[in-house]
Amino acid sequence: MDLRALDPVARRAALRARSIEIIRAGQAGTGAYIASPNFRTYHYCWLRDGSFIAYAMDRVGEHDSARAFHRWVDRTLRSVAHKVDRLEAKARAGEPIALSEWLHTRYTLDGREGSEDWSHFQLDGYGTWLWALCEHVGMTGETGLLEEFRPTVDLVVRYLSLFWDRPNYDCWEEHGDQVHPSTLACLYGGLKAIAAYRPDLDLEALCQAIRQYVLTHFVHGGRLTKFADGRSVDANLLWVAVPFGMLPPDDPVMQATVAELERRCVTGGVHRYPEDTYYGGGEWLLLTAWLGWYYARVGRRDRAWDLLRWVEDQADPEGNMPEQVCERANDPTMIQPWVERWGPVANPLLWSHAMYLVLLEELGG
Repeated sequence: MDLRALDPVARRAALRARSIEIIRAGQAGTGAYIASPNFRTYHYCWLRDGSFIAYAMDRVGEHDSARAFHRWVDRTLRSVAHKVDRLEAKARAGEPIALSEWLHTRYTLDGREGSEDWSHFQLDGYGTWLWALCEHVGMTGETGLLEEFRPTVDLVVRYLSLFWDRPNYDCWEEHGDQVHPSTLACLYGGLKAIAAYRPDLDLEALCQAIRQYVLTHFVHGGRLTKFADGRSVDANLLWVAVPFGMLPPDDPVMQATVAELERRCVTGGVHRYPEDTYYGGGEWLLLTAWLGWYYARVGRRDRAWDLLRWVEDQADPEGNMPEQVCERANDPTMIQPWVERWGPVANPLLWSHAMYLVLLEELGG
C-alpha cells in the first residue's frame, strides 16, 4: 500500500507505526540500533544516534527497546574501559594520543570497535548516552539501572571530565581540529542529567565550566556560531537549547540563532550548514524535526506542525524516511560523486524516524 495515498490523519498514524516498526527491525539482538540497514557505510551503531533513537522509543512507550540499547552500551563500554586508564596516563604525562587510542564513536552491532580509519574521537555520543539513560530512568522509574551501570557511568564521567575541552570531531564527523558547541551541549546535558541521580559525582563546577566556555567562545553578534570564528552557523546548535538546556529555548541568544538558521539553512527542510556538500548538502529530515521540536517548546505550534508535515511528505510509499533529500541541495554537482562513492542516500535512516516520533509526541499527534 502506498502510504502517500492515505488521508493525512491515517497517513500520520501509519507513519508512526511504520517508524516504530523500522526501528524495531533495525535493532539487533544485542540491543544495538543499526544506523541504516540499506546503506553499507552505516552498518554500525553510533552512541549519539542510538541514544536519540532510544529516547524516541521511550517517548512512544517502547521501553524494552530502549532498555536493551542501554544494556548494549553498558556491555560495550565495559569491554573498552581499560583504554581510559591509558588515555588518562598519557594525558597527565603530556604525551600525544593517536586517533586509534580514543574511545570510538561507533561500534559494530555486537559491540566491537570498527577497524576503518574514521574520525573516532567524538565526545558527543558519550554525553548523549548519559542524558538518554537518565531520560529512560525518569520515564520508567527503573533506578536500578543506574546501580547496574555504575562502573560504566563512572567511566564515561571520568572520560568526559578529562577531555571535554579537547578538539574532536563534531556530530557530522568533521572538523576534528575544533571544539564544537553542539558537542559541549551534549556533554553539559548528559552530566547535568546524571548529576541529579548521582550527586556523589560532584559535577556542578564542571557543568558550569562547560556552559561558560560556550558563552565565552561561541556567542558572537548575539547568537551562537558553529565555530569560534563568529561567522558560521549549524543546525546542530539547536541542541544547546533542545534537549540539553544549556540555554532556555526562549533565551535571546537562542532566538537569534534560530533566526539565523531560518535565514541560511531552511529551504522547506533544514540543511546541516550552508557550506555542506555531503550528497550536495540537502535537507535533513531529522534536523527539520529538530527545528519543529524547538518551535513546539517555545509555543510556535503552527510552525512546528508545518515542519512535521514536511517530514511526512519526504517518506516514500512504504513509509521509509531517508537521511536527506537533495532537490534543493547546496551544491547539486556534489550529489553524483557521493552516489558513486557510497550509493544512494541512506534510506531508511533510523535517526530520521526517531526524530519524527519525538516531534509527533511533542505535538501530541
